[in-house]
Amino acid sequence: MPGRHYRQAQGLEEAGHRFTHLSRGRDAKFTAAFDVVFASIGIDVVLTAPQAPRMNAIAERFIGSVCREVTDRILIAGERHLYIVLTEYIAHYNANRSHQGEHRRLRAPDDDSNVIPFPTPASQIRRRQRLGGLLAHYEPAV
Repeated sequence: MPGRHYRQAQGLEEAGHRFTHLSRGRDAKFTAAFDVVFASIGIDVVLTAPQAPRMNAIAERFIGSVCREVTDRILIAGERHLYIVLTEYIAHYNANRSHQGEHRRLRAPDDDSNVIPFPTPASQIRRRQRLGGLLAHYEPAV
């Protein structure tokens, strides 16, 4: 297993990408040999915090959401384009997207918790497209 990762890291370095840190979990499947492989090419291995066992799960959920909702559907043309797309998606993810349903009443993170949601006629809702229509933000029509 470490050999495959070493070859991937070497291939990235040959392509002009230089990584200095590798963040990894504390799983027993990562042996000391795993860390030595990366240390041999100058990559510092940083372990996740032991007091935050859900850190990897939260990060993996976000990365999975980015992949499924954005990068699997958009051809990224370069680093600047990726930055613009991710900045827009992060704003959508943190402010306009309902993350969890509470008894099937979906709320965005900035919704007032004291207001009971009720069906709104379509004529009173405005849809604002983001990322060329890939994402949508709905708000009251004024």
